[in-house]
Amino acid sequence: MTFKIALLLSTMVILTTSESEIDIVKSYSLNANCYISKSVDFDQFVNVVKSIEHFWFTIVSLPES
Repeated sequence: MTFKIALLLSTMVILTTSESEIDIVKSYSLNANCYISKSVDFDQFVNVVKSIEHFWFTIVSLPES
């Protein structure tokens, strides 16, 4: 498997403080699976990370390979 194919098959989550539309569009154009603007507040950040974990490891069905 080439690096490019492996990258396309990988799950890419963008976690950033940016809410810029340009950054969002660019991320999705580079095959990001989701773009999340995180809070700078630590407790809110922890909640976001827990939500991401729950979503990707409990709710979503991903291929095994």
